[in-house]
Amino acid sequence: MEDTATGRGKKLAILAADGFEESELFSPKEEIEKLGGEVEVISLKSGEIKGLKHMESGKSIKVDKVVSDADPDDYHAILIPGGLFNPDQLRTDEHAKRFARAFFEKGKPVFSICHGPQVLISAGLVEGREMTSVKAVQKDLENAGAKVRDAEVVNDNGLVTSRNPDDLDAFNKEIGKEFALDAGDRHPAHRQGVLA
Repeated sequence: MEDTATGRGKKLAILAADGFEESELFSPKEEIEKLGGEVEVISLKSGEIKGLKHMESGKSIKVDKVVSDADPDDYHAILIPGGLFNPDQLRTDEHAKRFARAFFEKGKPVFSICHGPQVLISAGLVEGREMTSVKAVQKDLENAGAKVRDAEVVNDNGLVTSRNPDDLDAFNKEIGKEFALDAGDRHPAHRQGVLA
């Protein structure tokens, strides 16, 4: 029988803003909760943020903490979902970039899908890393120094990236494995590409 509590006592931060791709937030969230992990939504404002299903209106979700008040030390891992509008807001916010950067500096798992890696590009975190993303962002990753693979999921020492909602099964499986690892089993820290 599969152990469904391998995430017990661990907490995932989902960094998102209005316009997140609905399935890219809710599907990984459910995966982490199935493992026994806790999930908190971190955003630029309090209240609720609204998702999209591609270009159509999607479900909203309650924000647990505003990013300027969130402490990365409270979380085991971070997820940055995609969507066209979500990363555009996050990538220009200094608090959001600082929050994401802290997970790399401490060698914690970082999960990002679709347009989500744009936040990591703006935070100066992708140079030398093996990654994937939605086709439209792959050139941006390349230009920022990432080694881009067009694969359903890429795991570079705990930095797990995927292309789009079609890859969610593979993405969720990989983030579940990373989330369940104990800190002592973790790969070397994500220091490569982090700004001093």
